[in-house]
Parts: sequence; C-alpha cells; structure tokens
Amino acid sequence: MTLYKKTLEGFDNNFIGSATLIVIGQSCLGSAAAMNVLKNGTTLVQMLQLAVIVLSCMLVNTSILAQMKHKVILNLTIISVFFSILFILINSIII
Repeated sequence: MTLYKKTLEGFDNNFIGSATLIVIGQSCLGSAAAMNVLKNGTTLVQMLQLAVIVLSCMLVNTSILAQMKHKVILNLTIISVFFSILFILINSIII
C-alpha cells in the first residue's frame, strides 16, 4: 500500500501536470488497445472488448474534466490501464 499512497500523494501535490499526462497517456494506451482488438475482426466479443476500453478511457477523461476527487481519478486511471493492457495482451498473444 505504500506505493499507492506515495503515488496518490505525488498526484495530489502536482495535480495539473499529472492530469495532463494521464489524459495524453490514457488516450494513447486506449487507442493502442482498440487497434489490437479491432485487428482480430468485428465480432460481438471484439465489440464488447472495445466498449469496455472506450468506456474506461472516457470515465478517466470525464473524471478529470469534472474535477472529481483525486483518489477517484487515480483509481479510475488504474482500472483503465489494467483493462487496456489486459485487452492488448489478450488480442496480441492469446488470440
């Protein structure tokens, strides 16, 4: 938990810079995940994966624009990064 607390503390101290980097990084990672999902076709499974990626990235960007609590933004970012990396791995390695 100390890594999470240190990250949250650093995020609180430099919110504007961190939020900017999160928006840029999340958009790039989400688009890479979407590309990997769509390269395998457009079946229902791929469309559901794409929907999860798009919704998680939109939640992060919306939470930053809505100026939600910093802990909520950080948690949504972690969840979104997890889903993006998961779907990149699933569609690149497994399928």
